[in-house]
Amino acid sequence: MAAAALRSLGCLLCLGALRLPAGPGAAARGLDVASYRERVRAMFYHAYEHYLESAFPYDELRPLTCDGQDTWGSFSLTLIDALDTLLILGNVSEFQRVVGVLQEGVDFDIDVNASVFETNIRVVGGLLSAHLLSKKAGVEVEVGWPCSGPLLRMAEEAARKLLLAFQTPTGMPYGTVNLLHGVNPGETPVTCTAGIGTFIVEFATLSHLTGDPVFEDVARKALKALWKNRSDIGLVGNHIDVITAKWVAQDAGIGAGVDSYFEYLVKGAILLQDEELMSMFLEYNKAIKNYTKFDDWYLWVQMYKGTVSMPVFQSLEAYWPGLQSLIGDVDNAMRTFLNYYTVWKQFGGLPEFYNIPQGYTVDKREGYPLRPELIESAMYLYRATRDPTLLELGRDAVESIEKISKVDCGFATIKDLRDHRLDNRMESFFLAETIKYLYLLFDPDNFIHNDGSDFDVVITPYGECVLNAGGYIFNTEAHPIDPAALHCCRKRKEEQWEVEDLMREFYSLKKPKKFTLKRASTHGEGEGAKDPEDASSEKGGEKRNSKKSSHSLLSCPSQSFNSKLAVLGQVFLDNT
Repeated sequence: MAAAALRSLGCLLCLGALRLPAGPGAAARGLDVASYRERVRAMFYHAYEHYLESAFPYDELRPLTCDGQDTWGSFSLTLIDALDTLLILGNVSEFQRVVGVLQEGVDFDIDVNASVFETNIRVVGGLLSAHLLSKKAGVEVEVGWPCSGPLLRMAEEAARKLLLAFQTPTGMPYGTVNLLHGVNPGETPVTCTAGIGTFIVEFATLSHLTGDPVFEDVARKALKALWKNRSDIGLVGNHIDVITAKWVAQDAGIGAGVDSYFEYLVKGAILLQDEELMSMFLEYNKAIKNYTKFDDWYLWVQMYKGTVSMPVFQSLEAYWPGLQSLIGDVDNAMRTFLNYYTVWKQFGGLPEFYNIPQGYTVDKREGYPLRPELIESAMYLYRATRDPTLLELGRDAVESIEKISKVDCGFATIKDLRDHRLDNRMESFFLAETIKYLYLLFDPDNFIHNDGSDFDVVITPYGECVLNAGGYIFNTEAHPIDPAALHCCRKRKEEQWEVEDLMREFYSLKKPKKFTLKRASTHGEGEGAKDPEDASSEKGGEKRNSKKSSHSLLSCPSQSFNSKLAVLGQVFLDNT
């Protein structure tokens, strides 16, 4: 079943990347897509420029007081998180400048207690994505790229700091590690499920690019430990003791504390073409439908009995329709999305908790920190369906965020959606995810949506490889990973060159040649990302291969999917 799912996934995701003919859609409803795209661009720069002016080098901007604060480890986190968004918006010069700033200014040898989960998805994921996009952004890459490079070395350095957290009897990591000293002796062994199962995308990418299998190995071991400890009815809880493997919080659902575990089973399966990971998710999906789904809502249940423990919708759960669409369950995805969209319309945002029977917010969970999940699902579903309702969500998001949360120094977290009180924080995911997904929703011709007809061939020490053909896999912080890059750096060099020789011999016998591949040198500037208006032009008048043919060199790569941000223990253990 998993093999069939993976095979059908490739075709399905290709369809999601195709530029489908426009229907009555947005034009008929009077929605000016280009205008909203430019408004999103302006939102990005309003927030980004004020971060640079008022908060850098701190992690995050405090928009009400126009200053900064360190939150997740003193990494200039907003700069790392926003880097690939700059390229998606077409700003290659700022991308290049920031790459230099990060190389000079970020140091991981610091006495800081850092979240293993957050450091992975934001720092390691952000650096890996920027590394793989560097040539496209015109950065002069070194010989051997993408198998080497300064941003890759930074990502590896950060990830090695996290490896110490995985040294437990179960292979499941601690939630926090000191970047200088390792795991503190008094560190709690209780970690949320997402904090254990959200590493395979970044760590497998690192292993494939560097040739060191340790990263992928520890990520797989952690995933399998959770699978091994699922309940008899097929569910996992919210928090587990990584030493004893005993479940501490036994609430099962798809939201905070669990969410990106399910996401990474699917994305890991796509990235690595791994039937085992897909099989695990499909089994979970059966249990989720059987025990937690009610009228296209998903509730929280007791993991051993399946009885309802919390009849609430959490804003972090809004990633689920995007995940459903990724595995082909588009009809169910749309029904659940429309449920969530009604909550947005009610409040102008998604409250952290929403009591489904009462149809209102939950006490002390009324805020909206500008999360991306519903917008993310809208983007994926729009790629698959072209349903104009999804663009309308994007429109509503732009209008709400600008009206409620825009202040002189950026965009502020909405502390309470009922009265629109604000909080003095702009989380880095606002620029990494929320803005990015909004922009991609309104930019159908962005390079991220490439359908495989446009690509580069690069020479590595291990032969030729195709890059930038699309099918990007977003990590859970919306950092896109090019899945083709994982095939560029295999260490069995002689075998790889033998395959390359056979391929060259095969194509030399073809007449006439069907396609001409541009070979990108690993020296000098790579191509810069262009805005949609300039997408067909190249520096020096050259053009990449954009010939559309039924005889494609590539099977369709997997379309990317991204998701939410887990709360790491705040939901069920915090009684405030």
